Amino acid sequence: MKILIIDTTHNVLIDNLIDAGYQIDHRPDYTREDIIREIENYEGIVVRSKIEIDKEIIDKGKNLKFIARVGAGMDAIDIEYAEKKGIACLNSPEGNRDAVGEHAVGMLLCLFNKMAIADHQVRLGLWKREENRGLEIKGKTIGIIGYGNMGNAFAQRLSGFDCKVIAYDKYKENYTNEYAQQVSFETLLKETDILSLHVPLTNETKYMVDYEFLSQFLKPIYLINTSRGKVVNTKDLLLKIKEGGVLGICLDVIEYEAFSNELCSGSEVPQDLIQLIHLPNAVFSPHVAGWSVESYYKLSYYLSQKIISALISR
Repeated sequence: MKILIIDTTHNVLIDNLIDAGYQIDHRPDYTREDIIREIENYEGIVVRSKIEIDKEIIDKGKNLKFIARVGAGMDAIDIEYAEKKGIACLNSPEGNRDAVGEHAVGMLLCLFNKMAIADHQVRLGLWKREENRGLEIKGKTIGIIGYGNMGNAFAQRLSGFDCKVIAYDKYKENYTNEYAQQVSFETLLKETDILSLHVPLTNETKYMVDYEFLSQFLKPIYLINTSRGKVVNTKDLLLKIKEGGVLGICLDVIEYEAFSNELCSGSEVPQDLIQLIHLPNAVFSPHVAGWSVESYYKLSYYLSQKIISALISR
């Protein structure tokens, strides 16, 4: 069986698949045109985010048995169409859930304790103590939307902060555990002080967090997003911040990531993005919540095991 890998990955993925008896062609330089031309020669393809695996590519892959992504999010793969054609779709959220959980806590601590601002001031020789008085996580209620690998990992890391953690996931049942209590959406809206998003990007979740959504919370909230940027409508978020309905934000992902390298030049950069990055009550990181040294290995390792298991079961 021949497997095509079209993106960079840890060698453990390649080594494990070779040891299992598969022929691996690692082509990180392949373009979309290359894939369309060659995909019919492969039983499996492994991707990250470089190329969208849509109906055209799937139709060309007449011998495909699986499409696998080194990562958690599957929004770059037309899963519904692939599965209709009997193609298994695999990912490895177990590999970066720990990194995401830790990163979300780190961003919250940075926001609450004004660490980025204070660090910058101290480097300038400024020693502003009262202006940098922080908040404590203890005693707050943290609401999690999406209680899968990432949501659970975040809740686990909050267990030592003496806060209340509640979770809502419309696609799961009986998921209360030692780290979070399952609640209704109405309860989440009523009790949440800090909201953390851990949902995939789908047609249902795209711009889920809009003005109407944010207006339903009983109290002003802090927002953490380590899922996908387009889950949150930036224009509506800015409006709720201006109104005081959102007190602060931690964003590892943003709606306008395609413009991230153009912020210092050109007039085409959305004004919403310019306003967003100048907010003082905000902490940002460049889509790296799951991007740790350890997760680089684990993402590939877990995926290799899933691929081997899926192929053996066939």
